[in-house]
Amino acid sequence: MDKERFEALLQLFKVLADETRLRIVGMVAEQPCAVDELASRLNLKAPTVSHHLQRLKEAGLVNMQREQNSHLYRLVPGSLPALSKALQNLEQVAAPEAEQAAEAWEDKVLRTFVVNDRLVSIPAMRKKRAVIMRWLAEHFAHGQDYPEKELNSVLARYHEDVATLRRELIAFGLFERARQVYRRKEESA
Repeated sequence: MDKERFEALLQLFKVLADETRLRIVGMVAEQPCAVDELASRLNLKAPTVSHHLQRLKEAGLVNMQREQNSHLYRLVPGSLPALSKALQNLEQVAAPEAEQAAEAWEDKVLRTFVVNDRLVSIPAMRKKRAVIMRWLAEHFAHGQDYPEKELNSVLARYHEDVATLRRELIAFGLFERARQVYRRKEESA
């Protein structure tokens, strides 16, 4: 979604951020209404309702048609589905940005806790500890058995508290253990 369409969507939400305008959209979605009818139903003065209708008209949500001596306001056909589609496009734009932010955060965690390919400390915060355990698991091959002594030897290269590291690798579901033999789990898709 380009910046211009994003700004237009932002303006549309600003228009819809008003309770009265939302109620008007709901009313004209049910049936065409005149200003006086809307004013009566909303318990507002006609000029106030006209102001709100003008904002909705500028946003492309309502239009006005002359019928005999009345001006009737209607919901623009397709305006709400178009809004829904715009929101889906916005979600597609936001997803990669959120993914990039998560990757940047993980990189920061790794820079904080891993110096010269060695853990300075094991994070207390579970979310940070998960990042470290995933990093640590990458140092082991899938499908290979690691007897506890061999696993400890590899883990000792990264941090002296090998018992905690073993426990955490299992707790985070990255390794499985059977009879003091450890194996890195296959990643699920």
